[in-house]
Amino acid sequence: MAARLPRRTRVPQPVVEVLRLCIVLAGAALGYQAAGIFPGPVGSLGPVALGVITGSGLGYAVGGILGRGTVHAMSRTEHALRGVPAEQIVAGFFGALLGLLGGAAIAWPVFLIGHAAVAVPLFVFVLLACAMLGYRIGSLRRDSMIAMFGAGAGMAPTGGSSPSVLPRLVDSSVAIDGRILEVVRAGFLGGRMVVIQPVLDELQGLADAGDDLRRGKGRRGLQMLEALRREPGVEVEVIDDLAPGVPAVDAKLVRTALDTGWALLTLDSNLARSAALGGVRVLNLHALTLAMRPTVVAGDEVSVLLTKAGKEAGQAVGYLDDGTMVVVERARSGLGQDALVQVTSVLTTANGRMVFARPVVLDGQPVGGR
Repeated sequence: MAARLPRRTRVPQPVVEVLRLCIVLAGAALGYQAAGIFPGPVGSLGPVALGVITGSGLGYAVGGILGRGTVHAMSRTEHALRGVPAEQIVAGFFGALLGLLGGAAIAWPVFLIGHAAVAVPLFVFVLLACAMLGYRIGSLRRDSMIAMFGAGAGMAPTGGSSPSVLPRLVDSSVAIDGRILEVVRAGFLGGRMVVIQPVLDELQGLADAGDDLRRGKGRRGLQMLEALRREPGVEVEVIDDLAPGVPAVDAKLVRTALDTGWALLTLDSNLARSAALGGVRVLNLHALTLAMRPTVVAGDEVSVLLTKAGKEAGQAVGYLDDGTMVVVERARSGLGQDALVQVTSVLTTANGRMVFARPVVLDGQPVGGR
């Protein structure tokens, strides 16, 4: 389904008229200055009157076009900046301002040439190039730029070396897996998520693949990034390739993380290990999954003290060391004793985890043929 474009706002007529008036006045002034080119009166009008009237008429016609175009351009800029964080705009503005100052300091010697027709275009070119470079650097390093004005300047402090508050470089494996959305909704992740263009290109390539499995992975990854972008408290930003000289996408991620100081968010354990060895701060969701897995799984044998009867006939209940309830079938005769049980299933509920088991050794005697 095609994305819905923002509705075009109606041009405020008073604003257009004010802009038109400015162009009319400029045209009248230009006509007044050009009055000297007329050889003499034209009919009952003198050169000055004719110049002013002609300039005003042209200014009225051109001013309407320029006024509407300016307002439309401002509306498009407003829509384009609506999803951009304020701190990024502020950091980019200060970066551009510093770029202008640096460009002026570098380019002023061109006026020693002595020809303004040559010096002025060169000076403006250097200023614009430095301002654009400053804006890009300011936007990229916005955390450091805002930090120059202190923690009270609109952004919370980044916390130094803690990867939990750093911008996160998102690997394609995280987008394809999809579980990050539930992690974000649970409140364990948030803030700025950065996707470099090569990762987006990789997902797009998978989405366009001829193989159904690869195509499904690519589409799921793109849909997950779009869903993540709509989550409150999460800012998904796509940036250009900051390591164009590095061929592989994984290597680009590592290089970008090292250059920017950002954390790498991935599910690829091999990438996580190599990135960590290179000095990158890594958030490995696979390691988080392993850390949060149940202490016991189906098939494990554990020893548990049966402390009370269960709700169903023959059931006995005990608890693991972490407080997890264990419901043992056909074990009520062993109440008050330690029993060796085999886990049959693990049920996770809103109140916690519950383990179901069957006895293996009860009352010192093997159960079930042991």
